[in-house]
Amino acid sequence: MARHLVKVGLVQTKVGDDLRQNLDKTASFIKQAARKGADIVCLQELFAQRYFAQTKDERFFDTAEPVPGRLSQFLEACASANRVFLIGGSIYEKSDDGKFYNTTLMFDSDGLPAGKYRKMHIPHDPKYYEQYYFAPGDLGYVQVNARKAVIAPLICYDQWYPEAARINTIQGAQIIFYPTAIGWFKELKRDEPFSAQRWEDAMRAHASLNGIFTAAVNRVGREGDLRFWGGSFVADPFGEVLARASRSKEEVLIASLDLSRIRVSQEGWRFLHNRRPQSYTDLVR
Repeated sequence: MARHLVKVGLVQTKVGDDLRQNLDKTASFIKQAARKGADIVCLQELFAQRYFAQTKDERFFDTAEPVPGRLSQFLEACASANRVFLIGGSIYEKSDDGKFYNTTLMFDSDGLPAGKYRKMHIPHDPKYYEQYYFAPGDLGYVQVNARKAVIAPLICYDQWYPEAARINTIQGAQIIFYPTAIGWFKELKRDEPFSAQRWEDAMRAHASLNGIFTAAVNRVGREGDLRFWGGSFVADPFGEVLARASRSKEEVLIASLDLSRIRVSQEGWRFLHNRRPQSYTDLVR
């Protein structure tokens, strides 16, 4: 079987208080990924600002941006300058109707808008008070032809929902990207020391059970009470990890994906072919 290769780059960084410095560093890493041959580059969740949802504070609503706006223009310029398909992690979006979303913007290698996804599943837990800041996404699940592959973005907490991965697969996605901001706080590290492995295992399972590639892009560094655990990775259609980043260092993770492996997995195990949708009606009651 002929190989069908696409190279992806995952940008894993620390995030500081200075927006300009965050953007300059992100632009440098995107350039580095392009120089290493990446066709598709993905940033992390809320890549431009520190993770503010650790507390409930109305001041942070002022940091949300319209689209188009400063951050969308930054992403557009980076995609065009580096001739890559860019999945812009996510930004804090204020929509025209005054609602607030956690939003992924995508741009093709000409810098043209290629797609937009708003985070569907919103957590509300200690140190992750996202329902205070974000409305659930209203755009559905989004698949985009990135020339060399059909991709779909899901954002962080979406990764705990197998339904989202399955829907994207059925609708043609070959690679699901998960821009993420997840890490330890003291009680979580004490009570659930297995959480980082559980996080990885969930997305490896989505890859294996759907016969597609998954790519998770997490941040690193300490922000307030959270220490982000990095570990960005790419899993193949059998759930095996092809590449994994550091738990603590900033880096660009590059992985070469052979999309012909999708057919081998899906036709060999036939999980999609042997589904029984008529038995799943309780899921949507």
